[in-house]
Amino acid sequence: MAILDQLTSQQAIDLEKRYGAHNYHPLPVVLNRGEGVFVWDVEGKKYYDFLSAYSAVNQGHCHPKIVEALKDQAGLLTLTSRAFHNDILGQYEKYVTELFGYDKILPMNTGVEGGETALKLCRKWAYKVKGIQQNKAKILFAENNFWGRTLAAVSSSSDPSAFNDYGPYLPGFEIIKYNDLKALEIALEDPNVAGFMVEPIQGEAGVMVPDEGYLKKAYELCKSKNVLFIADEVQTGISRTGKLYCCQHEGVKPDILILGKALSGGVFPVSAALADDEIMMTIKPGEHGSTFGGNPLGCRVAMAALKVAVDENLAANAEKLGSLFRKELSSFASKNNLLKSVRGKGLLNAILINDTEDSSTAWDICLKLRDNGLLAKPTHGNIIRFAPPLVITEEQIMDCISIIKNTINEFEI
Repeated sequence: MAILDQLTSQQAIDLEKRYGAHNYHPLPVVLNRGEGVFVWDVEGKKYYDFLSAYSAVNQGHCHPKIVEALKDQAGLLTLTSRAFHNDILGQYEKYVTELFGYDKILPMNTGVEGGETALKLCRKWAYKVKGIQQNKAKILFAENNFWGRTLAAVSSSSDPSAFNDYGPYLPGFEIIKYNDLKALEIALEDPNVAGFMVEPIQGEAGVMVPDEGYLKKAYELCKSKNVLFIADEVQTGISRTGKLYCCQHEGVKPDILILGKALSGGVFPVSAALADDEIMMTIKPGEHGSTFGGNPLGCRVAMAALKVAVDENLAANAEKLGSLFRKELSSFASKNNLLKSVRGKGLLNAILINDTEDSSTAWDICLKLRDNGLLAKPTHGNIIRFAPPLVITEEQIMDCISIIKNTINEFEI
């Protein structure tokens, strides 16, 4: 079989099942092309993409300016490692730090690597700057967080499907309730706490939006105890929630900002941790890095992706159309006995199906949505997350709202 044989959907699924690890349970659709808000399967059927690769393609599939940057750089230089300088990295670092307002950036590849980098920075700062005794530093995490699948990530998880059978777990992590300022305040009484890592909106947990003012007050509590406020904006960053990054809704500048996914428009793995010099300069040569982190190809793509987000004002579009989406579906939910609630911010939204987590209803709805030309995926059994590319138009989102309403009506109890 040739590498680029044209396969049917079932053939492609069978190959994955036979030769790939069974660590995912994807919706049964096989895609081979994307443009803007649309994707096509191998049989040529067209769909609205309402997941955006978990918010990695905020700028839309195969945005021509991002793809052009990829092609241009791929023919010049792709990788030097950090053993040598390249002519793109410094330009990228200058652009990103000025855009987000930080002294320094530490470039990595995947979102989870950005999280790992933030934790190492936090611990190094704890010992070198705050003066915590060696090996005593603690980092707080919010319950139901999700930031990846590494041993550090699962050690800080409260989800049994993430951490079961992966122990022993990394020490120095403590989990507190999300959106609970009192719990944070109590935990911060421990002088060995060095940082609090939190998602401004918990995406994988079902688009859990905290109370207004939570982030600002949590940041202030951390400051009062000389504790670093670390924002995991891998999913909520790059215009998804109606701001360049979500903490800006409450005027919060995290001590460490973690970015990934749409940082490169879904075209190449690029992530980053941003911080000011007091934190970033605690790490010295040889103490952290990555062969591919800061590679010229990724840097060139990421600059193009960020410029698209800014130049096309994707944050404003997410704010406007997200409000429209929630208004329309909330009105619909009030008259439908299957929908319990609609929640979200910008174009990161979810509906809660009035059913139990172990029910198949949400999955069945997503299968029917697929049949009706829209792709979405359940999370936690009875929640469906909706996150289309931010280049979507009002006409397109109204069309998608109609598809969602008509599909759910087919399931009405």
